[in-house]
Amino acid sequence: MITFEKVYKSYGHKNPVLRDINLHIKPGEFVSIVGQSGAGKTTLSRVLIGEERVDSGSVLVGDWDITKISRGDVPFLRRQIGVIFQDFKLLPKKTLSENIAFALEACGASSAKIKKIVPSVLKIVGLEDKGGRYPQEVSGGEKQRAAIARALVHQPKILLADEPTGNLDAINANEIINLLLKINQFGTTVILVTHNKEVVNQLRHRVITMDRGVIISDKERGKYFL
Repeated sequence: MITFEKVYKSYGHKNPVLRDINLHIKPGEFVSIVGQSGAGKTTLSRVLIGEERVDSGSVLVGDWDITKISRGDVPFLRRQIGVIFQDFKLLPKKTLSENIAFALEACGASSAKIKKIVPSVLKIVGLEDKGGRYPQEVSGGEKQRAAIARALVHQPKILLADEPTGNLDAINANEIINLLLKINQFGTTVILVTHNKEVVNQLRHRVITMDRGVIISDKERGKYFL
């Protein structure tokens, strides 16, 4: 599903932010990527979704060679990789349903398809009765659920969650993680990038630990040990 081979990435003449990254993630895995600030987690994520180019090495996502992908093909890649952010990135003047529909409209989906998919993904995340509300009218946990619903509209094979619990309290954080586990059980590969030690240790899934651009640990049933 995802393969990094001898990947290096630097900015200008600074030290590399990714150094000799070798990594393979199988279809259907739930993987946590952890590390201190500056470890390279964000850059690794940005490379995965085509936002950053590597200096050398190869990155394969399914049939896509990210190191050779054209800018015009990046939107098609993004339909295979759903992305969730810490700050939700919801449009404040659109309802939750409209935020989700907008992701489909931007790709030219028909009105019939939008009317079918939006209620479906809202139900998956438990917001079937909140679609008509605006972001400022719902809780942080509900905002993140809406963001997850938006990420699911193209039925992505991979879901990249970049600090999805960073702005949430413990109860809402646990609910979001349980939702990600549910999505993973449907067969979606989930990559969780996080600083949340408690979440990682409770999951007991594969943990990849980064430090100063290098993978220093890769455990099948790991813990956050930094």
